[in-house]
Amino acid sequence: MEKFKRLKNEGNDFVKTGEYEEAANKYSECMKLNTEECTVYTNRALCYLKLYKYEEAKQDCDHVLQIEDSNIKAFYRRALAYKGLQVRKKNMAGI
Repeated sequence: MEKFKRLKNEGNDFVKTGEYEEAANKYSECMKLNTEECTVYTNRALCYLKLYKYEEAKQDCDHVLQIEDSNIKAFYRRALAYKGLQVRKKNMAGI
């Protein structure tokens, strides 16, 4: 549990400095230790949104909502992911 907390805090620190790829990697390591902790999924979803990885963000939010069906952050970030996917789809149609 101590390693989990340390990795999560390191991920949070990376988010604060805008290093989203590094933060996502730390959250992924957390998930190897605990797959039921929803905050690391919503945190990684935030990183994926910042990195324009909308499908990955949506998947993380979907996972959280299977565990906690009323998680507001997961709903909000999934909506942002859907919005990003729609914009990308429109841009691809215009090419």
